[in-house]
Amino acid sequence: MRGDFTLTHSEPLITADNLGLEIAGRQLLQNITLELQQGEIVTVIGPNGAGKTTLLRLLLGLTRPTSGSVWRRTDLRIGYMPQRLQIDASMPMSIKRFLLLGQPGLSTDAAQAALQRVGASQLSDANLAELSGGEMQRVLLARAASRKPQLLVLDEPTQGVDVGGQSEVYQLIAALRDELGCGVLLVSHDLHLVMAATDKVLCINQHICCEGHPEQVSRDPAYLELFGDKVAPYTHQHNHAHSLSGDVVDEHGCNHSGHHSHNHSNNHPDKQDERK
Repeated sequence: MRGDFTLTHSEPLITADNLGLEIAGRQLLQNITLELQQGEIVTVIGPNGAGKTTLLRLLLGLTRPTSGSVWRRTDLRIGYMPQRLQIDASMPMSIKRFLLLGQPGLSTDAAQAALQRVGASQLSDANLAELSGGEMQRVLLARAASRKPQLLVLDEPTQGVDVGGQSEVYQLIAALRDELGCGVLLVSHDLHLVMAATDKVLCINQHICCEGHPEQVSRDPAYLELFGDKVAPYTHQHNHAHSLSGDVVDEHGCNHSGHHSHNHSNNHPDKQDERK
């Protein structure tokens, strides 16, 4: 899923240096250091209550850290996609109106182009309260990308999306990165899918447990300790599995890259919501 975009290792989009947050004597985060470059997809993973959403709030300047510092590139344009959106079903609102709401200067054409970018142009006149989970996430992604941001910040972008649609969302994110040349910082617990759709993984549990390339993190003892019961390859209803890179792996763990002809079944248990 990683596109052909070439990273530009110049001035980073955002950096955090020994970032920490303590509230009422409880240490929520400590010693978080990271850097995100233009064109780079960085994924933050961790168990429930690890501080993932809290980290996003610190990086966005919505919460003030009690230690360390955050630096953002001057005039950095940020597009933010929240994990959930509370909708009042008694107040009908079209998707077009929702995209324009609170975004002065955004034209109707730009809003329509944003929908087209995520494959949802047909939803322009639909009622926001009547969208499916997958449609809602596409619309939220379109809104986040509507001003062509330099940095996309996405909190659980596949929330409420069925298993079959989750990989499509990650493909959309990679395509947006390639088209806009933006950096992407996202929070996820879709371990199997996201590991093949990101350039760098940051695994946290109040602090950084491990970080690096997805394949490197997947073998790290700290990662295995946190997710040992969830690191089996992403499987379908047939006699093989897929590695983190998407290649076919047989029962002995041997890699069989290339195409395989059969229909995939998406009969997987539904995802459970995650508390941050």
